[in-house]
Amino acid sequence: MLPDTVDRVPQHTAAHLNARIEEDIDTSVAYFARHPEEIGARLRDLDREWDIERTLEANAAGVSLLGLLLAVTVDRKWLLLPAGVAGFLMQHALQGWCPPIELFRRIGVRTAGEIARERYALKALRGDFATLPEAGEERAAAALAAVDR
Repeated sequence: MLPDTVDRVPQHTAAHLNARIEEDIDTSVAYFARHPEEIGARLRDLDREWDIERTLEANAAGVSLLGLLLAVTVDRKWLLLPAGVAGFLMQHALQGWCPPIELFRRIGVRTAGEIARERYALKALRGDFATLPEAGEERAAAALAAVDR
């Protein structure tokens, strides 16, 4: 059975790395609870943060292009490098794991869900969700506006 998209990377990450990432999120939210005037800047930073998928895609593209360049200029055997990268990308798509994942997680690269957890906690601290109308289409529109801010 294939793991859920949201859970697949954390399931293949060492427990202590997942715990450190969660602790970093908790520490950040606690800091901004004491410094609410800085929440807007942090949210802008989170919008620019690369998640694990983007990081992995850029890494895979770079290694594949290097393999192609070496195949053209040095030896065709270098074509094995982009072929291996493609295989690892497929493994990541299906299982949520490939060799660079552990390195990226060790240096703190987070999943989109982990970034979103911090983002929505900060939005809640800022009060973005406190002003929703009681019911109806206006509530839905206000909820979407709060998420988009």
